[in-house]
Amino acid sequence: MKQKLEKIRSEALSRVAQAASLQELEEARVVYLGKKGELTAILKQMGGLSPEERPAMGQLANEVRTAIGDGIAQRRQQLEKQELESRLSAESIDVTLPGKDPRIGRLHPLKRVQDEVSEIFLGMGFDVVDGPEVELDLYNFEMLNIPKGHPARDTQDTFYIDDNIVLRTQTSPMQVRTMLERKPPIRIIAPGRCYRSDTPDATHSPVFHQIEGMAIDKGITMADLKGTLEIFAKKLYGPDTRVRFRPHHFPFTEPSAEMDGTCFRCGGKGCRFCKGEGWIEILGCGMIHPKVLRDCGIDPEVYSGWAFGMGLDRLTMFRYDIDDIRLLFENDLRFLRQI
Repeated sequence: MKQKLEKIRSEALSRVAQAASLQELEEARVVYLGKKGELTAILKQMGGLSPEERPAMGQLANEVRTAIGDGIAQRRQQLEKQELESRLSAESIDVTLPGKDPRIGRLHPLKRVQDEVSEIFLGMGFDVVDGPEVELDLYNFEMLNIPKGHPARDTQDTFYIDDNIVLRTQTSPMQVRTMLERKPPIRIIAPGRCYRSDTPDATHSPVFHQIEGMAIDKGITMADLKGTLEIFAKKLYGPDTRVRFRPHHFPFTEPSAEMDGTCFRCGGKGCRFCKGEGWIEILGCGMIHPKVLRDCGIDPEVYSGWAFGMGLDRLTMFRYDIDDIRLLFENDLRFLRQI
């Protein structure tokens, strides 16, 4: 048995010393010190020894076990050190190389323009209001002087939930809601998402954005409307911007007008952007129809007011020279990173 124990010690220490990886070292440990290992098998034969031989063989067996265990621990330490050095060498970096700039998110172009417009009107004393996109037909059409069967509904064909609930076609319902909730004086703007059943193309989308505004007080006139919108245009497009008002018709305003501004690309000289006219259409506006005021509980004999509405998508396209509205909704990072 003594010869077997010495042989196991010699073979085990040799195999441990030659182990090239932690996995090979673990395999060697299992072969010699495992539950079914060679040393364990020898120790099971101790019961067959005479009482005189047993102490000496027991002591030798413990020495062999300790020697193999110490050898494994020493070799494990060496292999772990080698592995760490190898990993550090493979993962080393050149600290003199320039770092990578973190990619910082930005606001969507629509949101940036909306915030800019909102700041202009906030600076003039207006409040920003928000409301539901799923709206009552009553607020979206009827209380804006567009009863059922009115031809104006043809140009605002929308998505109906049922006969009385629609996806709003404009943010004008927020004007109605505000008039029903507040007493004059009222000065608000209402930005938000709207819906119409348009076929998507370069200039139309079934989902779009509007910013509408309203002011109601005693003695409000068309001059107040023109002055406010002229200040807005100069703030948005520059101090040299000029505006003009053309007669138009909207069911909820009387008189009504459309406002154009000098093309901010060419300064009014005529270019591709304004199709050579020198003017670009910015918004529609007018004095709030007396019936709309009356239906909302405001006496048109005492108060008057004006309202306007403009497409946020169009403003954004103007600002960033975008020729297809669909680019604003596709969330293509290749496009968004250019703005």
